[in-house]
Amino acid sequence: MARQVGLLKLKGTLDGITFYKTIDGHLAKMQSGVDATRIQNDPAFQRTRENGAEFGGAGAAGKLIRAAHKAYLQDASDTRLTSRLVAALMLVIQADTTNARGERTVMDGQPDLLTGFDFNINGKLGTCMFAPYVATIDRVTGKLTVNVPSFNPINMISAPTGATHFKLISAGVEIDFENAAYVVDTQQSAVMPWDNTPTAVLNLVNSVTPASTHPLFLALGIAFYQEVNGVQYSLKSGAFNALAIVKVLG
Repeated sequence: MARQVGLLKLKGTLDGITFYKTIDGHLAKMQSGVDATRIQNDPAFQRTRENGAEFGGAGAAGKLIRAAHKAYLQDASDTRLTSRLVAALMLVIQADTTNARGERTVMDGQPDLLTGFDFNINGKLGTCMFAPYVATIDRVTGKLTVNVPSFNPINMISAPTGATHFKLISAGVEIDFENAAYVVDTQQSAVMPWDNTPTAVLNLVNSVTPASTHPLFLALGIAFYQEVNGVQYSLKSGAFNALAIVKVLG
């Protein structure tokens, strides 16, 4: 992969070189010289096929996770979320010690490796919320809970410039990766002022299927607002909102 320089930027394919634009700028790369049929059948490409199968599995799993958190991702995600999530899921799949290479899955891997994953690299939960909390998952009852003791917002929340208010958000998610299905329940606190007034004790309780045998994910986040003439506006279209997976039960 090469970076295009100069005043003239190309797009398209010329003499076997593809020119294209990304968020990293204008790039160029050579077209692959290997026929797709050969990759699918030649024994020499066995590792390539295995890697491709597991990468496809990670992509499908990532799509499910993003869909399950869709209610919040419009205001709490970054442009690299898809690729970052797939990379994290590849580690989950590679931790599968049950299946053969090329057949490893998220279900038989270690989904708990996603604990701490931030959906928005521009607004990480750990760098904007310092208030202590306890995240619990009860598989029997299907309750995924975040308990947040009272805290002083000014001391415990690092808000972006312009923010006057905030609220905490949570999502409890049950995912059936094999059948591409999920159950999700979202909760949120009231919008609170970012000042020295201590908050009340907060309990965000999300409910999914009791006694589910599927992986369970609990996400916690924070959304920032700016009050103008009594109206709360999402700050900079949510560019600095945070959402992270804080607990997983595989």
